Amino acid sequence: MGIKINGLVKEVKRNVTFENLYNRVISIDAFNTLYQFLAIIRQRDGTPLKDYQGNVTSHLSGLFYRTINFLEQNIKPVFVFDGEPSTLKLETIEKRREVKREAKEKMIEAREKGDIVEAKKYAQMTSKLTSEMIEESKKLIEYFGIPIIQAPSEGEAQSAYMVQKGDAWAVASQDYDTLLFGGNRLLRNFAVKRSKKVKNTSITLDIEYISLWKFLEKFEITREQLVDMGILIGTDFYPGIKGIGQKTALDLITTHGSLETIISKNVQAAGKKIDIDMEIIKQVKQIFLHPNVRDDFPPLKWKNAQYEKIKELLVEEHNFSKNRINNALERLKKISSKAAQVSLDKFF
Repeated sequence: MGIKINGLVKEVKRNVTFENLYNRVISIDAFNTLYQFLAIIRQRDGTPLKDYQGNVTSHLSGLFYRTINFLEQNIKPVFVFDGEPSTLKLETIEKRREVKREAKEKMIEAREKGDIVEAKKYAQMTSKLTSEMIEESKKLIEYFGIPIIQAPSEGEAQSAYMVQKGDAWAVASQDYDTLLFGGNRLLRNFAVKRSKKVKNTSITLDIEYISLWKFLEKFEITREQLVDMGILIGTDFYPGIKGIGQKTALDLITTHGSLETIISKNVQAAGKKIDIDMEIIKQVKQIFLHPNVRDDFPPLKWKNAQYEKIKELLVEEHNFSKNRINNALERLKKISSKAAQVSLDKFF
């Protein structure tokens, strides 16, 4: 979910192309990305892609083709996986499970009525990322020769830290929480979109680029004040105050300076006094401003892809089309060949 500040972000965001990101290291929020694949890559009736044994393969399909697209665009991806969630996030996780349970019931009901469109809509809300899916996703990424970072806690926090340190140029995630974690550069809708209507592949300008520095400068606030806004609006770690949206939160913080001041002054919003336990405020701020991240990962290296291992995983284990996988891997081989030629040209 993340903080809802899309209305404010639109005043500073801009669209970029992959040409703007040439040879950049992009830290990808792996869980966020895999959930996208599970929600979007489905059959017409909303059923996820599955192999002959009934195992879901939507995540592998999305990961395989999108990774090749990134490499074709001279992007250096790094996938960052979540670790143990904060105890403050457990309530959010349980709410998401309840939403999925309700969506599953509505999906079944729609299918029984023969309403495929409605069934597909609810099916997309039932996605579940299992430990088996996570492990085989990591396996596929490793076969591509792409580095993986296992975060101790939040993947977004780890990615933001890597950008701060200069190990990566930007974080790719759909959630604006990246900004609260201190991610200096955020990329949303980070995917290559291809048009089937024209012969030559065209790349759209749908990639959104948000600069944390420009956001803070635009609204004349600090990152800590942005975190205060997040607590008022709602994040994965605190549900927020009912009736307070992004614009109201911004007005409150710019007027009073901090959440602590708002509470001490008994400030009201939506006709009610804003009352938040100070210990909760302290804990949420700790998560965002001093997150649990690791600094001991090895230097990032991109290795040659293991083509046979990729085919073994996708074709032999999960019944992907052999022809389609071979055709896609030919694209990957051309990328590797081109990169090698460039290196030789520079050497001579």
